[in-house]
Amino acid sequence: MALQAYLKEKREMVNRALDACLPEEEGPASRLVSAMRYSLFAGGKRLRPILCMAGAEAVGGDPALVLPAACALEFIHTYSLIHDDLPVMDDDDLRRGKPTSHKVFGDALALLAGDGLLTEAFSLLSSPRLSERVAPQLVLRVIGLISGAAGHRGMVAGQAVDIQFEGKPADAALLEFLHTHKTGALITAAVVSGAMLAGADAARVRAMTEYGRKIGLAFQISDDILDIEGDTATLGKKTGADEEKKKITYPSLMGLDRSGEIRSRLVTEAVNALKSFDHRADPLREIARYIVERKK
Repeated sequence: MALQAYLKEKREMVNRALDACLPEEEGPASRLVSAMRYSLFAGGKRLRPILCMAGAEAVGGDPALVLPAACALEFIHTYSLIHDDLPVMDDDDLRRGKPTSHKVFGDALALLAGDGLLTEAFSLLSSPRLSERVAPQLVLRVIGLISGAAGHRGMVAGQAVDIQFEGKPADAALLEFLHTHKTGALITAAVVSGAMLAGADAARVRAMTEYGRKIGLAFQISDDILDIEGDTATLGKKTGADEEKKKITYPSLMGLDRSGEIRSRLVTEAVNALKSFDHRADPLREIARYIVERKK
């Protein structure tokens, strides 16, 4: 399939929906809205919302049906990047080729912009736009899935470990915990939530969960490798930061060659997890392979 055309079509679909989700930049809180929009529309692959829609398509669902959840996932992801870049976290100056939020709006407003995006995500998930088209009980299950992936049992736990173990000894188990929580949890929730909202049965949800876990870990290993082999202009952020901050990464623990081998194995296993699905899951298969090939 023509993956780039598929990704472009879905990105445009998501961007239109995201734009409609946030108010215009007016009134007393206009500066806050500006900060939220700045990071939300600073670029990005829109991988998580696309995975949500592709998960729905793979089980015969309409990708438009899951757009509120897809947008909510991008809100959560963007909030996490804003907070990740703050001086109290990674203190980064560049994100997606642009100054980070706190460099433009100041630390306090950047923090609040992230808070606003995170909270608005759950407003979207609980909105009639979703619950009027999907059984409310199912929507509640998806809200539980996404909140678990985003919170202290998922992404937040990974971020805490990332910070606490900078410059400290680590083993493979800790490294896997870090990556599967900080990055993999929300990626898994994205593809699984799309499938669930489209009516996937238990067996297909399990297969999607396996697929999501594999590509989530492979995606972060790719990020670790790109931090060494990539360049700032292409990535849109500073390279070499992981080594500079003595972060736990696959290359630092396993070496580049072994990291690449693990990533390739994970992608193969992810594609194999979809063996019971027909051609409608081809976008998910191609996205798994794209994770290895991407340059940013």
